[in-house]
Amino acid sequence: MMRFRKRQLTVCLACLFILSCIVPSYGTKTDIDDAKNKTSSLEEQKKEIEHILSDLEGLKSDTAAFVKALDSNLDSLNKQISALNSQSEAKKAEIEIAQADLKEAKENEKHQYNSMKLRIQYMYEKGEMNYLDLLFQSANITQLFYRTEYISQIASYDRRMLDRYEASKLEVEAREEQLLKEQEQLSALLASANEKKQDAERLVKEKTAELNSLQNQIAAKQGNLSELDRDIAAQEEKIKAIEAEIKRKEEEARKAAEEAGKKYNTISIGNIKFIWPCPSSRRITSNFGDRESPTEGASSNHQGVDVGASTGTSIVAAAGGTVTISTYSYSAGNYIMINHGGGVSTVYMHCSELLVSAGQEVTQGQVIAKVGSTGYSTGPHLHFGVRLNGKYVNPLQYVSP
Repeated sequence: MMRFRKRQLTVCLACLFILSCIVPSYGTKTDIDDAKNKTSSLEEQKKEIEHILSDLEGLKSDTAAFVKALDSNLDSLNKQISALNSQSEAKKAEIEIAQADLKEAKENEKHQYNSMKLRIQYMYEKGEMNYLDLLFQSANITQLFYRTEYISQIASYDRRMLDRYEASKLEVEAREEQLLKEQEQLSALLASANEKKQDAERLVKEKTAELNSLQNQIAAKQGNLSELDRDIAAQEEKIKAIEAEIKRKEEEARKAAEEAGKKYNTISIGNIKFIWPCPSSRRITSNFGDRESPTEGASSNHQGVDVGASTGTSIVAAAGGTVTISTYSYSAGNYIMINHGGGVSTVYMHCSELLVSAGQEVTQGQVIAKVGSTGYSTGPHLHFGVRLNGKYVNPLQYVSP
């Protein structure tokens, strides 16, 4: 009996020695946590940049629409300026004609005035001639009447012609004045249109520069987004590599424990008494063995039993032993593996919180984690598995709810 106990103690010490050599090499939980935290941070940065990109695209769209409207307005102003220039040129031609007419009217008035002045001067110079002289010089009364009528008609003609030329001059002057006013109005409209055109051209230039700036910002953010995607992919690859390393170390630990068991003839699983790992629930939602996969990524060959329970309820160690794994994986979520010696291990998956670390010794019934729904899971539950010599066996053969 003493020899058997010594052999048991030797086996335990040997297993502990093997695990002490293996466990420190796991040191990857922190690496996984760091990689997960970095990935989460990168994802947040990615979301922020995507939000900024969305805003920039909106600004770009608004600015492009504004530039298009400005271009349309500028085209309209150019047509308006062209029409005003044509009207202004036509008005200048009318003014030139009016000015020529005015010059002619003034010359006609001046000529008529000079002619009338010469006749008046002649009459004054011949002032000794009066109507009585005309009477006596006239051969008869008829001749007198003719002469008198002739003098009267000449004076009347001069007066009429002078009035006519003066009226013509005034009319042309009024026409010229009206044309000049219209030309002034056209010039004012032209100046206003040119000013509006300059403002529109300035705005087009500013908004085009703004559009180019937005495009550059978008290109820069898209570059940042591509870089973040590469970083996220790198972190995911890192997590996969770490998980592969954990799996490799786990396999090494299993083989080492198996070899130790063979060498020292360790006790069988029947000598290890398990307790139910989820005290708050006895409800089994999925049994060991073949099944229809409940969610994408979940196995159709179920390597344990699922116990439905509320998130945050306690998970206890089914038996005492050494924690060999306490980490996260995409499929199992947060999970723990405990080595009980003799090639026997238990597994607790999909936890919301892990309360023990790799290398730590735990006792039967000790709370080691909390129920959750991490990894490939359809809801909060505990996946409880039993491994014998590296292979999963039906836990219900060794423990019952």
